[in-house]
Amino acid sequence: MQTVVQSPDADASLTTVKEVVSALKKEKLEPSHEAKNWGDWIHIEGCDTVISIESLRGLTGSATIEHAEDERNDPTQAILRAFHQLGWEGVDEDGPYPLG
Repeated sequence: MQTVVQSPDADASLTTVKEVVSALKKEKLEPSHEAKNWGDWIHIEGCDTVISIESLRGLTGSATIEHAEDERNDPTQAILRAFHQLGWEGVDEDGPYPLG
């Protein structure tokens, strides 16, 4: 399963990947950022759930949380709280919705 999150006005208010990592740490998660040529990833220590970040020169306005099935220590709520603190919202087929 996937959850898409984004800044309400991604063109005007981009967030740094460092700010995303910091927000996750504030939620007592242990994130690590991995930059690849084809995209950025944030891994959470002890979890199979990962976050795919759309990033341009360290700035982002959109991410996809890729939920692992049968996650023993499901980090989903902490991840959503972190993005909510950044002012982001969720997006699904019905449009945007608040994370908090």
